[in-house]
This record gives sequence, C-alpha cells and structure tokens, in this order.
Amino acid sequence: MSEPIRNKKADFPVAPTPQNTPANNAPISSHAQQPGVSSIEEESLDKAAAASLFARNPALVSMIQGKLGQLKEHSKLEAQFQEEVLELEKKYFGKFTPLYERRSTIVNGGVEPTEAEVEAGKEDELSDEEEETKEEPKKEEGEAANGIPEFWLSAMKNQISLAEMITERDEEALKHLTDIRMEYLDRPGFRLIFEFSENEFFTNKTISKSYFYKDESGYGGDFIYDHADGSKIDWKEDKDLTLRLESKKQRNKNTKQTRVVKISVPTESFFNFFSPPQPPAEDDDSVASDIEERLELDYQLGEDIKEKLIPRAIDWFTGEALQFEELGEDFEGDEFEDEDDEDEEDEDEDEDLGSDRDVDEEDTDEEDGTSKPKKEAAECKQN
Repeated sequence: MSEPIRNKKADFPVAPTPQNTPANNAPISSHAQQPGVSSIEEESLDKAAAASLFARNPALVSMIQGKLGQLKEHSKLEAQFQEEVLELEKKYFGKFTPLYERRSTIVNGGVEPTEAEVEAGKEDELSDEEEETKEEPKKEEGEAANGIPEFWLSAMKNQISLAEMITERDEEALKHLTDIRMEYLDRPGFRLIFEFSENEFFTNKTISKSYFYKDESGYGGDFIYDHADGSKIDWKEDKDLTLRLESKKQRNKNTKQTRVVKISVPTESFFNFFSPPQPPAEDDDSVASDIEERLELDYQLGEDIKEKLIPRAIDWFTGEALQFEELGEDFEGDEFEDEDDEDEEDEDEDEDLGSDRDVDEEDTDEEDGTSKPKKEAAECKQN
C-alpha cells in the first residue's frame, strides 16, 4: 500500500507579513530561485501575424486592456489594505507597550505587583492550585524578594524553537537578560531588542536584530521578507560564546618538532542568531544549497519571538503556553491515519526490512548526535 503524502506544500507561495505568524515556515522571497527574463526561452512568435490578429479584432484588444486595468486596480486596493492593517497593528501595539513595560519593571524587581494584580493572577490559577504550589520558588528564611530571577531565560527554554538553540554556555550569559522588546521600523519591518545587565561576557547593554521587507508588495499586497541585520556583539577577551577553542598539532618543517596550539573555531550558540544568513546576490553562483532553508528558519525564529514570546512571556515562563503547542501538534490533520492501514504498513515493513532495520537505526543515532537544531514543530495557537 502506498505511503500517504505528508506535509504537501501549496503550489503558490504566501508571502509572510509583519502582522501574522504563519502556521508553517514563512516563505522567503529570495533571488536564489527567481528566474530572470534572459533565462526563460520563449517560442518564436510571428510578430506580423500577431499584429494582424489584433488589428482584425479590436474588441479583443479592448477586452484585454480592460482586464489588465481591473487587475492593476485590484492590486492597488490589496496593497492599501495591507498597509492599513499594519497601521492598525501599530496602533494597538502602542496600547500593549505600557503593559510590557509594567511587566519588565516587576520582573526586574523595580516594584512589587499591586494587590489587585496579585488577586487577578490567583483567580486565573484557581483551577490549577497544585501546579502553582509546585512551581512556587522556595525562599530561605530572611531572603528578600527581588523580582523574578532568570525570567527570560526560563521563558526561552520553554519555547521549543529557541530552546534548541541555547547551549549550557549560553545560559550563563542569558541569565543576565532583563527584557526582550520589539519596535516597528520606519520602513516595513521590525526590530527585536534584547536588554542585558552587566555581565562577564560582553559590554553591550542591548543587542538587537532587525527584519526588513522589500519595497514592492507581493501577490495579494502582502509584504515580502527581504533580509535581517544583527548588531555587533562586543565580546570580552576569551568570552565569545560563538567560538570554541580546539587543540591542533603543528609540525615544524625544518626541525620536525611538533607543538600543540589552540585555535578558535565557530560553534553552535544562541548568539549566532545576531549574525543572520544573507540572501545571495543575483550574480552569485556559489550559493550554499541550504541557504533558502536557513533564511526561512531565521525569519521564523524572529516571528516566534515577536508574535509568541514577547506577548505571552509569562505563559512561557510558567510553561502554560506549552499546552497550546502540544494541542497544535495533536490536531495536525496530516498526522492522522486509519489504524488498520497503519498496522498493515508496520507488518509489511517488518517482513521486508528484517535485519536492515538495525543498520538504519544505528545510522539515525549517529546523525542525531551531530544534527543541527530542528525547526519548531507547530505554531502556538492562541486567541
């Protein structure tokens, strides 16, 4: 019995917009796969015959011109619609901002929450008192409360796509993360800003990353993602978390003596997020085969921080948001199959593969041991 086709993508791209978080990875508009006019071979056309055809059918010419005019007007309205949606989003973002600022002040110990805020929080947690008691941090006698330590680190570690990027070395630096905020750019796009307290790794007070959209609109008036830029991190000596020291033997050509030296090589780190991949130039033939996937993943991470982590940081800190992630995975339509068909397929595989199954499993283990961080499985469905 043939395998069902999974995760079939649409035949046409849907450009990402700054006002939504796509359920699937956002399509990237890149020059890498856009054919130029010179690359398309057209069949030879008898221009004289075509001119004669249109000359004999003035009604046809008029109809074509009318259709083109309607399409152009429709495209203008679609672009205007998207621009007004963006302005509406900016308007309400301005109303959310004071709430985010209040959250930051409480998290960092600037003020204590009011009794009304505490009572409102208790009402939300009445249905889950046991979990609330389990998560409440134990304080030593005489210990003074000072905000919520490691709030953002904990929230990020609960967010699947971000957690897979954070190494143990990164955690020591991310413990000093005091706030993550977002702002819109003058041109279509947005900037993510990470604020840090003084630490032993770098001198930056803030590290930012900006996502830019193309000037022209895409199909349906949507904004088309172009590229991202990250700010430079001023690492302190020997504290660059994006590099690791590796021992290497060197042999002197004359004396044949050997020595061991330490060299810095790139390594996995969350802070590589601020050095995003760049779209290739139109005339660049030496393009990495995975550039489209890397651009897509990088954009999706930015959208996850903008649309999920920042607005719902408290839910990610407590872990409550994880249930929405799991709910999204459970109800993916493509994941369901008839039980009988699945059992029959399993039996057929057992008979055909035999001892080859052990070899495949060993290969998989080896690949998992060196694999790169995987993309997030599903979108957090929240109203």
